[in-house]
Amino acid sequence: MEINILYLLLTLVGAYLLGSIPSAVWIGKAFYGVDVREHGSGNAGTTNVMRVLGKKAALPVFAIDALKGYAAVALAGCSGVPNQSEGYLYVKIVLCLLAVVGHMFPVFAGFKGGKGVATLVGAMFGFSVGGILLAFATFLVVVARTKYVSVGSLTGGTLLPFYAALCGQSDWRLMVFFSLIALLLFYTHRSNIQRLLAGKENKTYLFGKKR
Repeated sequence: MEINILYLLLTLVGAYLLGSIPSAVWIGKAFYGVDVREHGSGNAGTTNVMRVLGKKAALPVFAIDALKGYAAVALAGCSGVPNQSEGYLYVKIVLCLLAVVGHMFPVFAGFKGGKGVATLVGAMFGFSVGGILLAFATFLVVVARTKYVSVGSLTGGTLLPFYAALCGQSDWRLMVFFSLIALLLFYTHRSNIQRLLAGKENKTYLFGKKR
């Protein structure tokens, strides 16, 4: 199998650049005159945008961040690697990770971004639509009950491998990848976990106003 190295390199760079689109920073500055990284938790992500700027700002941020994750994985079709080959899945995995790295360390925003959860959600649609829908539904239920976005993210991420297997994506490589994604979420949310244990984690009200 011949691989066009130039095509492959361009898709890898493209995935990182897509992930680097700092929607939270650009929307905050363009429409509200606010750099969300200077407020709240300091993260350029949906949750901090919701806390600082409100739900109207958070919704497009989430949509753009999810879309860029999906688009990054979809670039695998331009990589020159045949989609029926064994290497195609590995290309998609690397593209997903590069998009998340781009979101966390965006070249367009001084390498200071968010935690990559929304980007991961979008990217996972390129691997297991059913699995990520179930994981996202779990996230919503957990956040609605606990008011903690971090708990919802960690719960949904932990259950993703099981949901994917339930939906028929039981390839061992995917199971390993999804398990690593769960570990990555625990790593990126380590400060949230510390605040949860200390009883100092901020609450988020997705479906109502703070009482």
